[in-house]
Amino acid sequence: MATTTRVDFIFDFGSPNAYLAHQIIPGIEKRTGAKFEYIPALLGGIFKATNNQSPMVAFGGVKGKLAYEQKETERFMRRHGITKFRPNPFFPVNTLQIMRGLVAAQLDGDSLPYLNAVLHHMWEEPRKMDDPEVIRAALSESGLDAERIMARMQDPDVKARLIENTESAVSRGAFGIPTFFLGSEMFFGKDRLRDIEEAIMAGAS
Repeated sequence: MATTTRVDFIFDFGSPNAYLAHQIIPGIEKRTGAKFEYIPALLGGIFKATNNQSPMVAFGGVKGKLAYEQKETERFMRRHGITKFRPNPFFPVNTLQIMRGLVAAQLDGDSLPYLNAVLHHMWEEPRKMDDPEVIRAALSESGLDAERIMARMQDPDVKARLIENTESAVSRGAFGIPTFFLGSEMFFGKDRLRDIEEAIMAGAS
């Protein structure tokens, strides 16, 4: 029996590029038969551990750099037919609570509805998703059990798992998000998904 190729996706809701990557991953899975495993990790924790900074901070003083990055994002969205993305006016959002919610959803065995709901409220109809009342309302409107999820966010096992995931991501070499691991090989950035797909197909041939 053939083994399904696994790609680890180091993920945080706070990364707009993680949202964009999420939009095209199903197509890659369908074409290759691979499975992307979302590994919740705190981008802020990764930055702190690696002395990294967000592009807005790191490149803010570089003439033309941020404008060019925006142009590349627009090209990516056109290439892949992504039309729902909207910049979050509350960015940067502290994602600690909603990331704990993702860990809880994974532990409870059904994370996709939660994942899609929070991405929607972060990057399609953007809200201030670090305000507990905003989170609660957004989850309820998405048909999820908001009270149960909010309670699960405070579970010590959930908190510990998120910390462990973040530390593990750094130990594997991650310095930002979206980061992907195909076996021991690391790929950084949404544009590397084409390279990952090629590597999966090469490994299967």
